[in-house]
Amino acid sequence: MTASVFGFGMMLAAAPAGAVDGAGETAFPPFDPTYFATQIFWLLLSFALLYFLLSRIFLPRIGETIEERSSRIADDLDTASRMQADAEQAERNYEKALSDARAKAHNVAEATRQSVDAEIQAELDAADKEAEKQADAAESRIREVRSKAMSNIESVAAEAAQATVEALTGKKPTLASVKSALN
Repeated sequence: MTASVFGFGMMLAAAPAGAVDGAGETAFPPFDPTYFATQIFWLLLSFALLYFLLSRIFLPRIGETIEERSSRIADDLDTASRMQADAEQAERNYEKALSDARAKAHNVAEATRQSVDAEIQAELDAADKEAEKQADAAESRIREVRSKAMSNIESVAAEAAQATVEALTGKKPTLASVKSALN
């Protein structure tokens, strides 16, 4: 393969006369001092164009994007702060509602307990009155039975005395004489 196949032949043919060193090779063109002036010109032109593009087009767009993101983050943080405050308020409202519900449940339980106690007391009072009525009825029956028994006791005592006198004396006294003797 020859040098012309790879394109080196053209470089060697176009190389300046002083570029060939003692070994028959040319210097690498960017390191060749004869090209420094054009390289510096193109470097400055490229730098100026890149600077212009960055300062006038790309950096303002990047700055706008950064500013937009910053404002979006600030808005999101404000929204998050408001939502956190709302959540804390909702938690306080929930705790208050829970406390109120507990107090109301306690009051309802207390009222129910008092109502049940009052019902029990009313039933006990009614049972006591019923027992008292029954006791009064029993006492009146006992009095009736006693008065009946007492009224019959005189006649029974008179008959017993009559039977005793008859058994002892052999004579049967009259019931009226025995009663007058007992009184």
